[in-house]
Amino acid sequence: MNCALIAMSGGVDSAVAALLTREAGYACVGCTMKLCPDLPCDAAEGRSCCTADDAADARSVAFRLGMPHYVFNYTERFRKEVIGPFIEAYRSGQTPNPCVECNRSLKFGALLERAEELGCDCVVTGHYARIEEREGVYDLKKGLDPARDQSYVLYMLSQRQLARIRFPLGALCKSEIRAIAAAHGFRNAGKPDSQDICFVPEGDYAAVIERYTGQEAAPGDFVDRDGRVLGRHRGLIRYTVGQHRGLGLGTHERLCVLAIDPAANTVTLGPEEALYRTELTAGDFHWISGEAPTEPLRCAVRTRYRQREQEALAVPLDGGRVKIVFDQPQRAITPGQSAVLYAGDTVLGGGIIQKGGEDI
Repeated sequence: MNCALIAMSGGVDSAVAALLTREAGYACVGCTMKLCPDLPCDAAEGRSCCTADDAADARSVAFRLGMPHYVFNYTERFRKEVIGPFIEAYRSGQTPNPCVECNRSLKFGALLERAEELGCDCVVTGHYARIEEREGVYDLKKGLDPARDQSYVLYMLSQRQLARIRFPLGALCKSEIRAIAAAHGFRNAGKPDSQDICFVPEGDYAAVIERYTGQEAAPGDFVDRDGRVLGRHRGLIRYTVGQHRGLGLGTHERLCVLAIDPAANTVTLGPEEALYRTELTAGDFHWISGEAPTEPLRCAVRTRYRQREQEALAVPLDGGRVKIVFDQPQRAITPGQSAVLYAGDTVLGGGIIQKGGEDI
């Protein structure tokens, strides 16, 4: 009998993933990854995972399913490999997606290592995505529920990882999952989904960064595209490309963040129409197949998690980079976010956006 290590966050998705894996005939071991440092109860309630209550919910489901359950403490690794790079990216004027790095380093890095130590054949999670094998090559595909699809944050998975991962929820929608959980008496059947980034439960990135670093972000100048000073900003970490709220300038003209320059400690503002670009360059590019194409290829691209895919031409460059040229101009292409390429419902690969179009 094959053995599966089930990542159980305490939420309903991973609970049903565990149930379906057991029903598929696997011997199952449940585990909860403690990733975040302890959070104040009022800040974490209903908005974060990784709390003691979440571990208790996971343990309750594991008990009902007759499987052992363990809590693995990865807080230091999470701090080093996810929180640290997140902070440095923000301080360098980028807007990162830490879920990508968490999946890369922890959920499908550390957890696969632990599965090997325990003699488990695979790792199972509650992600809304699918894996299909095609003549010895593993394809990563979208979850069938478009409102829940999580393929965007899984583009970094390697062939070796895909061979040892299972996503039992890929063909289900949320209402089906809650119904399955309720039918089996799981106490988290109606539990709300966690919100925000797990270590930023109140959504205040700047406050978290200042707390972790012990340093207040230095104020600087808002400037226009010609370099004229428009006012003062409250620290680069409080701004992202495309932002127009919370600037505090009190002008009649609607201004948006066009660019962030950490060297000059300036934030460039301008009109909405100046946000549109037809090109971007992405680095640290990972191709799901393990092989980069030798010629430009037509594809669809997402540059943000919940964005609709946009038609484009992807041109492989040297140094693990890809140039993407869109058919239509795109708003607020943001350094630090990921550009993920699709062919239909199949993920081709993705990388980190370095810049979008011509310089401001």
